[in-house]
Amino acid sequence: MSESVEEIQKWARLAAIAADDMKADDTIIIDVGEVFAVSDFFVISSGSNPRQVHAIVDGIEDRLTAAGGPKPVRVEGKEEREWILMDYGAFVVHVFHRDQRDFYQLEKLWGDRPRLEWLAERTPEAG
Repeated sequence: MSESVEEIQKWARLAAIAADDMKADDTIIIDVGEVFAVSDFFVISSGSNPRQVHAIVDGIEDRLTAAGGPKPVRVEGKEEREWILMDYGAFVVHVFHRDQRDFYQLEKLWGDRPRLEWLAERTPEAG
């Protein structure tokens, strides 16, 4: 993969912004690059019902595609709509149903890792 860390951060932030635009709850980006060999960042978000979870995933994919960004290598859990994992290689997006997010608590599992600021990236044209 030839993308720079800055480029990967750009796409992860855009995924977070897209989730926020779909009214996702508590969207965060965790820098896991130094301790997780497979990806550099986790974007974690949640919706209050299965329909919203699905809409958040579609919104993220549409936004990244429209911006010329990467397509997911794979998407898992789309039928169940409880925990959808969008694997972009350098970053992974986790969109949870609120109950599943509370149960798995990925934020606590990765609680010692730094978080990437993304709210400052919001501009009038981004949202």
